[in-house]
Amino acid sequence: MFVRQLYTGCLSESAYFIESNGEAVVIDPLRDIEAYLELARERKATIRYIFETHFHADFVSGHLDLAAATGATIVYGPPPATTYPVHIAKDGEVFAIGNITLEVLHTPGHTLESCCFLLKDEQGKDYAVFTGDTLFVGDVGRPDLAQKENEISMDDLAGMLYDSLQKKIIPLADEVLVYPAHGAGSSCGKNLGPESFSTIGEQKKTNYALQATSREDFIKAVTEGITAPPQYFPINVMINKQGYDSLDQVLATGMHALSVTAFKQAMADESEIVLDTRNSSEFPQGFVPGSISIGLDGRFAEWAGSLLSFQKPILLVTEPGKEKETIIRLARVGFDKMIGYLDGGFPAWQSANEPFDLIVEVEADELAMDIPFDEHLLIADVRKETEYAGGHLKNALNLPLDILKDPAAMCDLDETQNIYVHCAGGYRSVIAASLIKREGFHNVRNVVGGWNAIKELSERFTIVKEPAVLN
Repeated sequence: MFVRQLYTGCLSESAYFIESNGEAVVIDPLRDIEAYLELARERKATIRYIFETHFHADFVSGHLDLAAATGATIVYGPPPATTYPVHIAKDGEVFAIGNITLEVLHTPGHTLESCCFLLKDEQGKDYAVFTGDTLFVGDVGRPDLAQKENEISMDDLAGMLYDSLQKKIIPLADEVLVYPAHGAGSSCGKNLGPESFSTIGEQKKTNYALQATSREDFIKAVTEGITAPPQYFPINVMINKQGYDSLDQVLATGMHALSVTAFKQAMADESEIVLDTRNSSEFPQGFVPGSISIGLDGRFAEWAGSLLSFQKPILLVTEPGKEKETIIRLARVGFDKMIGYLDGGFPAWQSANEPFDLIVEVEADELAMDIPFDEHLLIADVRKETEYAGGHLKNALNLPLDILKDPAAMCDLDETQNIYVHCAGGYRSVIAASLIKREGFHNVRNVVGGWNAIKELSERFTIVKEPAVLN
C-alpha cells in the first residue's frame, strides 16, 4: 500500500494518491494533474477512480481533466447534480483498489454531499480516513457555504455535521490517521492547525469542535465567529458542478507573448485587468500604470479569486519564466480568461521608455516621525477586522483588503491625504496600495514590514485595541 499526500501551500490544499498492486485512486485533485500522472507512471499503476469529498468552493478540481487523461471514474457521494458522468456512491459502499479498500462514509454538514473515505489495509484494518472538509486538524468544516443554494440554515447544516462526526468519525479507533483536504490558512474553517494530518485520538483530545458535550453546544461553537466566505467560493462550486475548459486550452490562450506595443493596444480596452505577479518586494519599485499587484510569493490564487473579476480578460506582467506558473495558479481558482503576457516582463516596458508608476516605501520609524507633523496623514490598516481589533495604531482607518475590490470602499479616502498603508507583514499592503493607486489616489506609501515592524517600535506609537467600524 502506498499513500502520498500532495500539499499545495498557497491554497492550503491536500490531494491524495493511493496505490495498491498496480491500481490507484486520487482524492480531491487540483486542476493541474501532471503530479498525479507522474506518480502513476512511477508506481506503474492505473488510476481507476477519482474520489471527490464534495463540490469544492476554494479551488477548481482536476477531476474532469484527470478522468479524460486516464479513463478513471469520478466518484461523488449522494446527492450530486453534475452535467458530466459520475458514479454516485452510496453510504457504506466499498471500492476495492488492489489489495486494499476504500469505504464511503456519507458525512453531510459542510455540504450535503460531503463524504469521507475510510482506507482499510491489506488485512482489512482501518488505517486512515480522508475527511475532506468534514474534519480538519483542530477544526471542522464551516457549515454556512451550502445554506443558500439548498435553502437550509447554517444551524441545520451544523447539526448535520455534528451527527456525521458522532456517528461516522468519532467511533473510529484512536490510531486511525486523519487526512483532511486543507491545512492552516484555508478559509474553509476558522481554526485550522498547522499540521497537515493527525489521528482520530489526537483530534478527540485537542479539536475544540469535538469537545462539545451536546448538539447545541457544537452548533454554537462552530457557527460563532464565521466570517463571510471569499467572493470566488460560489463561483468555484458552480464550475466544479458544471465543468470547465481543459487546462491545456486555458494555457494555449494565456501563453501568448505580447510585445510592448501589442500589450499597450490590449490595455486600451479598459475592461481588461493588468495583473502583475512579481514579488511584493519588487512591484513598488516600478510597474505598468494601472496594474494590480498580487505576487506569487504569497497566497496568490486566494487573493486573485477574492479581488479580481472572473468576467474580465486578464493581461499578465510576470517575472520572465513565470508565465505558465501564473496561469496555472489562476486556473486553480477558476480564471480562464488570461489573454497574454508582456513579453520580457516589466524590464521590457522600461527598455521601451514607457511611463511607469511606483509606490513610495517607508520604514516604520519614518511613519513614527511623520505622524505628529503631517496633518494630511492617513493610516490605512488593511488587515482583517479581527487583526485590527487585537491592536492597531490610533486613528488608523481599517480597510480590510478583501473589501477593496469595490472602489466604493475607498470613499473615505481623499486626494489631499498622504496615505500610509500597512498590513501584518507587507504582502497585503502592496496589493492594497496598487488598488488604491488604480483608483487615482497617488500619495500612497507602503509601510515596509507592516504591523510586525510597527510593534517592534511600539514605544514610538500609540497603539489601541478596539473593534473596526466598517461603513
